[in-house]
Amino acid sequence: QVYLVESGGGLVQAGGSLRLSCTASGRPFSSLEMGWFRQTPGKEREFVAAVGWTEIKKYYADSVKGRFTISRDNAKGTLYLQMNNLNTGDTAVYYCAADPAGNAYLPSTRQKYTNWGQGTQVTVSS
Repeated sequence: QVYLVESGGGLVQAGGSLRLSCTASGRPFSSLEMGWFRQTPGKEREFVAAVGWTEIKKYYADSVKGRFTISRDNAKGTLYLQMNNLNTGDTAVYYCAADPAGNAYLPSTRQKYTNWGQGTQVTVSS
């Protein structure tokens, strides 16, 4: 079992920045392919960003490309999402996700990931 805990969410004005963190335990962190998703009430969970076992491969949704940066620190067992130039459309609950098996799905698909954190709320005010 992989246990994921997100942190770093909060209230920020449009144009501001936040950094989300996700700590993983239960499996060697370097063996986990990781992703960030977000969800608002009444909508499907939306892909944000993903990273492979190392930072060689990174993927971003078009809506966040150029504003968000995904990174990982394998020594600390922590995944990060640096969010800059936030706008009200970024308001959502952000979830950390892990794929310990290296499932052969696209990194933007929810079915790739078998472990999810509890989420952290990000609210962007105008």
